[in-house]
Amino acid sequence: MITDAQANALSGATEPAARHLDAGVRAFAMSYGDVMGALDQARTAAPAMTMAHLAKAWVLVLSNDAILAAKAPPLMAEAAALTMNERERAHAAALAHAAQGHRAAAIAVLDRHLMSHPHDVLAHMCCHYIDAFHGRFHRSRDRSARALPRWSPDMPGYGLLLAFYGFGLEEAGDYARAEDVSRQAAELEPLNYWPHHGVSHVMEMSGRPADGLRWMADREPLWSGEQNTSRTHIWWHKALFHMELGQYPEMLAIYDGPIVETQRPLGISLTNATALLWRLEMLGVATGDRWQALADLWQSHTDGRLCVFADIHAAMTALRADRGAEVDRIVTAMRATAAGGTEAAPVFSLAGLPLVEGLAAYNRGAYADALEHLFKARDHLWMIGGSHAQRDLLEWTLAEAAVRAGQRDVAIALANERLGLRPDSAPNKRLLETAQAIAA
Repeated sequence: MITDAQANALSGATEPAARHLDAGVRAFAMSYGDVMGALDQARTAAPAMTMAHLAKAWVLVLSNDAILAAKAPPLMAEAAALTMNERERAHAAALAHAAQGHRAAAIAVLDRHLMSHPHDVLAHMCCHYIDAFHGRFHRSRDRSARALPRWSPDMPGYGLLLAFYGFGLEEAGDYARAEDVSRQAAELEPLNYWPHHGVSHVMEMSGRPADGLRWMADREPLWSGEQNTSRTHIWWHKALFHMELGQYPEMLAIYDGPIVETQRPLGISLTNATALLWRLEMLGVATGDRWQALADLWQSHTDGRLCVFADIHAAMTALRADRGAEVDRIVTAMRATAAGGTEAAPVFSLAGLPLVEGLAAYNRGAYADALEHLFKARDHLWMIGGSHAQRDLLEWTLAEAAVRAGQRDVAIALANERLGLRPDSAPNKRLLETAQAIAA
């Protein structure tokens, strides 16, 4: 039986096709290289190799992009007509759930599967990515912790799994261990996005922006090349380090240069630009016509059903670009999802819709209304997914709304809350000063 690099059996495979599959899965797990090219080579080399079709379908579904996700069902149908072993059946079942937006159900299948197949890199990556947009990144810590004792450091992919563990530790708030593990993973896999990303998050969340900029500079040749498909997000992190230091012109220069130059026409990639522009405006930086150009790129990449995190950022962009019809389209679709009784319904009703309503009120200057809507969503904010650093945009907007609404006590309370986490942050200091200047 032909196997992949981690000795998982592959139905319908040939040796050349298996190696193409390995390359595609590795590229997917690292965010480095031509994922689709390698998977298409695998499918061409062995049309009966079930896992090649499933892997490509996973990449499309996990793009969290409405245009790409719509291309997954034909691949799933191709796989369903082929021979499947136990591992492949687990992937097919999980993928069927994920394609319908039922992420918890997909994770449940893959979690059980990984208990008996701990060397399945694709399953680990799929769980890690689903966790990212299911509000529970910390589960990557637990999943990797139970698998790592069954790996050895000389196994292909060990560094990939170690990187997932490091990022899970970071999102669980275990910053010291997260940094140690992520640095170790970065040594094993220097081109891997995830360990570099993990260390960046540690430095962001623990208020070490100067260390973050040094980390970025030391490794820039490893993360900034064209093969690094998630490099836009690393540039975003670099901009946040400049922001924390009060270096707003440098922040804007990163937006106009590397962010615009490297972002892909995918919803999740475009969220970086949206989140950075919104922060810049809260800091009083003029953004000119940048919102209009960004709104053009967002067209058709969200559907109000697949990924609430992307939907919220698309709505933010449409609001700032004064595209009311697009806001209405997104909100109408989100309301239908919220009322639909699916697994995603509570996410949209408890978090997604109140957040968009709050952002809309903020955008039109109704700051007291914005404050109420954003407070309503605050306890459910984790449900939209993304990292703590990404969701902080909405926490900050809540605090900024309190300042602009003239609610002095609330504004001071929220500013002090933020300073308690990052006391040296220039934006947090500015927020407190502005809050204290409100007439008592």
